[in-house]
Amino acid sequence: MANGILYFSGTGNSLYIAKRIQEEVGGDIKFIPNYKGNGQEYDKLIIVTPIYSFGMPKHVYKLIPRLNTMTPLIIVQNFGGMSCGADYLMYEYCTKIGVNLQSIYLLQMPENFTTTFTVPKPYINSVLKNAEKRINKITQDILNERYTLPNKKITREGAFLKNMSNWNQIAKSFSTSENCIKCGKCVQICPVKNIQLKDDKITFHDKCVACLACYHRCPEKAILYKNHKKKDRYVNPNIIESDIGKDFVGKN
Repeated sequence: MANGILYFSGTGNSLYIAKRIQEEVGGDIKFIPNYKGNGQEYDKLIIVTPIYSFGMPKHVYKLIPRLNTMTPLIIVQNFGGMSCGADYLMYEYCTKIGVNLQSIYLLQMPENFTTTFTVPKPYINSVLKNAEKRINKITQDILNERYTLPNKKITREGAFLKNMSNWNQIAKSFSTSENCIKCGKCVQICPVKNIQLKDDKITFHDKCVACLACYHRCPEKAILYKNHKKKDRYVNPNIIESDIGKDFVGKN
């Protein structure tokens, strides 16, 4: 059997980390929204996930309870601004579920929840450069089984659960500008099929999970949040954008 590297990614940060882990550790990369298993087919599971609202994406939140409780589990969480105890919240959640959690690693990646503000490119480049050192450390720790679990921290569980319950409303603030060419890419890449192209019109429904894949990856930058015509978008520059959402079978 191989390692299973399960990832959730809207703009490529977690995919990039997953690919770097695959290079060093080996295993199969699987996109969580498409993954139907429970991990028992793997020797070890490595979940690579962003931190959303001091917690985790809804897909990760729903994945963990269905995992095989015998398979060793490693979690790599990445964040843009502050982690705010999200690693300890993850630890508490996994402990409550009863999965075989071995380690949680944190690392910073460029912020991508940028619907209302802009992150300077020099800062993005600096974060990416520093992330390389941390990714190298994490992969070596996994290879050598230098595992670590977080010490008790103050978490923002209440804020996370409240925010997660309201994520479905975010798409109500999306619209399209005159630049929209009705290519259907946003429909294709949405992990919850929340976007519809019908009668030559893009419609956003109420199942949004706040990944912002549509917003950042629209080829015409035509998706607006609260009608703000921001030009800057973010996709991790070290991956091929069309690879986000795909699986990659690696060497064992």
